[in-house]
Amino acid sequence: MRWRIAGLLLAVVAIVGLPYAVTLNNTRDTQNTVGWVIHSNAVKALTYQIAYIVRDSETAAYRLLTGDTDEPTRVRAGMAAKEVAGLLQQLRGMTRDSPDQQVLVSTLDASVTGRIALMNQALARLQRGDTAGARQSLRDARSLFRMNGLIGRIVQNEDALLPGRQALAAHQLFNARVVLTITSLAQLLLLAIIMVMSERQIDRRQGAETRESRAVLRAQQILQAVREPIGLFDDGLRSLLVNNAFSELYGLDAQQRAQPLAEIGDGAWSDSVFLQRLKDVLQRDRELWDYDMVQRTAGGVERHVVVNARRLQQKDTDAPTLLLTVSDVTVRALAEQKVSELNRQLEGKVTQISDVNRELEAFSYSVSHDLRAPLRHVSGFARKLEQHLGDRVDEKASHYLEVITSSAQRMALLIEDLLVFSRLGRGALRLQAVDMQSLVDEARELVESGATDRRIVWTVAPLPMVIGDENMLRTVWQNLLGNAVKYTAQRDIARIEVSMQQNRQGDYEFTVADNGAGFDMQYADKLFGVFQRLHRASEFSGNGIGLANVRRIVTRHGGRVWAEAELGQGARFHFSLPATDLAGART
Repeated sequence: MRWRIAGLLLAVVAIVGLPYAVTLNNTRDTQNTVGWVIHSNAVKALTYQIAYIVRDSETAAYRLLTGDTDEPTRVRAGMAAKEVAGLLQQLRGMTRDSPDQQVLVSTLDASVTGRIALMNQALARLQRGDTAGARQSLRDARSLFRMNGLIGRIVQNEDALLPGRQALAAHQLFNARVVLTITSLAQLLLLAIIMVMSERQIDRRQGAETRESRAVLRAQQILQAVREPIGLFDDGLRSLLVNNAFSELYGLDAQQRAQPLAEIGDGAWSDSVFLQRLKDVLQRDRELWDYDMVQRTAGGVERHVVVNARRLQQKDTDAPTLLLTVSDVTVRALAEQKVSELNRQLEGKVTQISDVNRELEAFSYSVSHDLRAPLRHVSGFARKLEQHLGDRVDEKASHYLEVITSSAQRMALLIEDLLVFSRLGRGALRLQAVDMQSLVDEARELVESGATDRRIVWTVAPLPMVIGDENMLRTVWQNLLGNAVKYTAQRDIARIEVSMQQNRQGDYEFTVADNGAGFDMQYADKLFGVFQRLHRASEFSGNGIGLANVRRIVTRHGGRVWAEAELGQGARFHFSLPATDLAGART
């Protein structure tokens, strides 16, 4: 801006001051030149005037000789003596610039002075009555002091100087016109530059104003489109600008200005403590954050709101303004209230579950202690009875004793599996980084050791690291791979595939597929239940607790278990586990 002002001032000086100086100088030179031309004419006129006065005085003197005694004639006869000396002095001053003219003027002065002296002598003789003597004096003046030649030479000299002076005046005038033309062109050029720059500046300013207007319009549109109530208030807490959301919430006309905040919304803002807090924000530049209020807004609806306020300083005024934003959290408050109620209900459920867990622990204790002792008695006394009878045991009695013993053993195994299932639900998870590849390899070696006479083809894809309880996840793989080996026992070549993929949520999905007996999908909901079996025990051994353990372990890790199968065509068992940064360290 400073450079622009300096350039504008320089342009004004160049346009106004320089032409004025040039014009003034040219005018002065022209005046001087024209003055010299006038000066030459004045010298000629003065020379002729001197000659005229001298001759007029001589003529008047001759008239006196002829008897003309009029007073005007006497005055004319003495005029040369009175006026010529001063005129000669003036002529000498006017021809001071020319030495030649000075010489001629001096000569003319001597001749004129001599003629005037003889003219005065003639007048004196005439007064004494010596007419002849007076006439002789006049004749002597003409013959002795000739001035016609001097007058002509002076005039000729001035005529000789006049063309040079006229040419100089014409040259000066031409130069003045050239300078004025150049100055005018320079002025036009500068004016054109200023106009172009002004137009550009105007275009830039108009463009900036247009962009600013558009920005303001966009800001206003955004402000009005925001669903959060926003209001701008002056230092007296009178409304300056509010958006549509604010107007709708508090029943305020968006175009209405200078309405006190305390009167907006039928007293929704009449809380004196809150108003004092807002005044502190304005006066002390303190910000107000997340101030909770319960207001009765337009329509008499009670709403829970959170208010934020801060002071803004406008550029065009020293008075601060207050920006007020309101967040309607009624739904959130109701949700929090509902969550609190659900938390209380959940606490009650937790208490009930704790009671159930205590009962389950008591049941487990009873199973592990109270039920095992009778089973041991049944099994022991069956053996003693067999020993007591000895050779008297017939085939039917031996069968009965064998059924009693095997049933007791089976029930002991069921009790042991039930205790394991119970412990899986109660024990704390010991989370750590677990290499699923190593667990699969370990479980594979374990199940292959029990099926050395079978041909099994394994396909195991690269598996990642996960976060979980290593012992529990080992149990998962041992059960799934053990089932795959067990239910492919009737195949000449068992094919078991272990794979992994990530779903849309980023969780890992592990799959164990086999070409075994499969199952009917209509009974799939019973597959993961405790002691649920889809095949007869005579076909495939087992207690029906393994898959229940798998589901409990995976569920406790935040995953899920499901299966797909077709009877006689094999089965595919899936389970998912959440992926973490550490879990994704190996793929």
